[in-house]
Amino acid sequence: MKDKTTALTSFMKQRRMGLNDFIQRLATNSYACKHPEVQSILNLSPPQDAELMNTNPSPPPSPSQQINLGPSSNPSAKPSDFHFLKVIGKGSFGKVLLARHRTDDQFYAVKVLQKKAILKKKEEKHIMSERNVLLKNVKHPFLVGLHYSFQTADKLYFILDYINGGELFYHLQRERCFLEPRARFYAAEIASALGYLHSLNIVYRDLKPENILLDSQGHIILTDFGLCKENIEPNGTTSTFCGTPEYLAPEVLHKQPYDRTVDWWCLGAVLYEMLYGLPPFYSRNTAEMYDNILNKPLQLKPNISNAARHLLEGLLQKDRTKRLGCTEDFTEIKNHIFFSPINWDELNAKKITPPFNPNVTGPNDLRHFDPEFTDEPVPSSIGCSPDSALVTASIKEAAEAFVGFSYAPSMDSYL
Repeated sequence: MKDKTTALTSFMKQRRMGLNDFIQRLATNSYACKHPEVQSILNLSPPQDAELMNTNPSPPPSPSQQINLGPSSNPSAKPSDFHFLKVIGKGSFGKVLLARHRTDDQFYAVKVLQKKAILKKKEEKHIMSERNVLLKNVKHPFLVGLHYSFQTADKLYFILDYINGGELFYHLQRERCFLEPRARFYAAEIASALGYLHSLNIVYRDLKPENILLDSQGHIILTDFGLCKENIEPNGTTSTFCGTPEYLAPEVLHKQPYDRTVDWWCLGAVLYEMLYGLPPFYSRNTAEMYDNILNKPLQLKPNISNAARHLLEGLLQKDRTKRLGCTEDFTEIKNHIFFSPINWDELNAKKITPPFNPNVTGPNDLRHFDPEFTDEPVPSSIGCSPDSALVTASIKEAAEAFVGFSYAPSMDSYL
């Protein structure tokens, strides 16, 4: 037990360390941005978010000063529309904040990404892919919804559903593992979300407990679509090496072409972790873990049902052509005996009572967020203009890379 606790603690520390590569500040001089000649050259608007720096806000930009964001732009949205209240998450390119809209008093999760950091790592395609996938999520109960998006000279803003039941990772960290009925419920809702994405020819590719949230009632909400791959037909493949080490499928490690069955491997890895407390094939040594994924037979302890054992063996099949889901995709998962207690129509209608209720009292109840995030002060840079030292060309590059990012739903979507 002591060795298992040590391994679990090390695993948690390694995972959190990976989240600390965030928020690289743009280096541009806010005073210079206000200069008429600079605005004329770059067609930039004056800084709009000085209100969050406790200075006098700049006047709203005229239409001629705004960056061309394409036909789906939301020209009225700006950072100063929001009260940024708490940091609730971090990533490689920015942070997620709890924010309240100043006009309608609604709470949102606002994902703020630094353009310079994205461009430095050449990740703009992934960010635009995330935005595209979010636009398609409006019809599924277990996928986070995008309300709209917009950009400033240096940052991208996703205005998302605020989900405060906590990460599955957070609850696993506290409870070590789940009983089988609870794991089955979560796996079923996750599988439903993955099946929906696959029906849109989208492969998710990055399923892990940090990307799985619980809403205030205890239902699953899948989030973070930055590694999604669009336009993958039922028999289509892709070959980009990406994902999180503990959950990489063998074919991805082999750098072979892979298909949507990569998501079913990840579902197996997450289900295994929910039942046993650590991912399958886990080792503190990454090279050893990769070797385990490629070569070590799956070992299942006897404290799970035969149905769970059979499902894990099917999902964690190293040969993707023999993996559960390789022929009929989600239909195979849905019809597996492990899920026989699940009424899928009731599940998708959220008529099945979740096995765990987060018992949150309201939007300000942050008990299920890691204090590592919520104890951190909200940086003034989230809503302020760029700092000093980024050259003019970099600003133009950032503006051109994210043309068309902004999104505002049509009024029809509210009717």
